[in-house]
Amino acid sequence: MSYYLSSENHLDPGPIYVRENGQLHMVNLALDGVRSSLQKPRPFRLFPKGFSVELCMNREDDTARKEKTDHFIFTYTREGNLRYSAKSLFSLVLGFISDNVDHIDSLIGFPEQIAEKLFSAAEARQKFTEPGAGLRALQKFTEAYGSLVLCSLCLRNRYLVISEKLEEIKSFRELTCLDLSCCKLGDEHELLEHLTNEALSSVTQLHLKDNCLSDAGVRKMTAPVRVMKRGLENLTLLDLSCNPEITDAGIGYLFSFRKLNCLDISGTGLKDIKTVKHKLQTHIGLVHSKVPLKEFDHSNCKTEGWADQIVLQWERVTAEAVKPQETSEPRTTAQRFYGKRSRAEAPLKCPLADPHMNSSEKLQFYKEKAPDCHGPVLKHEAISSQESKKSKKRPFEESETEQNNSSQPSKQKYVCLAVDDWDLLNSY
Repeated sequence: MSYYLSSENHLDPGPIYVRENGQLHMVNLALDGVRSSLQKPRPFRLFPKGFSVELCMNREDDTARKEKTDHFIFTYTREGNLRYSAKSLFSLVLGFISDNVDHIDSLIGFPEQIAEKLFSAAEARQKFTEPGAGLRALQKFTEAYGSLVLCSLCLRNRYLVISEKLEEIKSFRELTCLDLSCCKLGDEHELLEHLTNEALSSVTQLHLKDNCLSDAGVRKMTAPVRVMKRGLENLTLLDLSCNPEITDAGIGYLFSFRKLNCLDISGTGLKDIKTVKHKLQTHIGLVHSKVPLKEFDHSNCKTEGWADQIVLQWERVTAEAVKPQETSEPRTTAQRFYGKRSRAEAPLKCPLADPHMNSSEKLQFYKEKAPDCHGPVLKHEAISSQESKKSKKRPFEESETEQNNSSQPSKQKYVCLAVDDWDLLNSY
């Protein structure tokens, strides 16, 4: 029996009983290695006990479930049955790249049509709202496509977006219109310094209404144009209204904007308005407007480009981040930037249109166009051309009457010509 227990290659004999002192006992095989050698080999199971498809799906996370279903398009037939079809290879590749858009090295030279679809796919996945990764992805698009990503940006009264997404805003290039009205930037804000960057030399319309600017801020903003002929040299419209710290000295820095066609300095701290009007007219040819100009109604500058929805996403994300922090959590970067005023306070309304301000009190200036560009002048020219035609007709008619009156004498003169004269005329 000991030989049988010590042997390794054997079949399981089952339980072993031994009669001892007239009683039957089962042998205890709790020896080392004996129990394992005598146990039956368990049958191989492909799935664990109690496995089902539903339990397997419950153990998976949402991302894994999305990866399984993201490759298919689910629709319903007329009978109400669920039908699915595989997505195209282009859609699958586009979705994969958009999920990892921040890892792209460069998009320079990439076709614009496909880049726009890639941008829309990344925007739908809200990749540009992610901190860090969103900035890297946005920079790849802006450095490759410039104004296609965004040609006009309106951040009016969105100071929270500016404070939270400053680096993303600075990544935009080749903007033509920028509205920063009612953002309380101040003279030392980083974005005001960025305005003089070469990347924003394409800006033609700039709205800086109600931004707590002073003469120092205007001097800093115009320094590259005055010294190096760079920066905002292509500026044609500038709104500096509702900045009471800007005085007569600050207006003198604006003379470097030679292409300026419209200027609004209403609500500034000017003292000698008559002298300022005279200087603006003599230096850059701007004339005071007696009626409000439509260029300053803040309806022309809108966010336009591929990234127009991204700005709305930024605003929604910042608004949601503010709500739980209003009572207990400490102040964030935006609160520290705006000093002691808490975010819980109601935002100040931007005085875009002051009904109490008369048109005579508004200091809006425009550059007179060439005479041939105005309708009334064209009418005047038409009248003068008609008069000139009439004046031409009058001497012509007078000459005709004179010819009729002198027709008889002239005939007599022609008759009186000599024969040699006739031969000379016939020779021609």
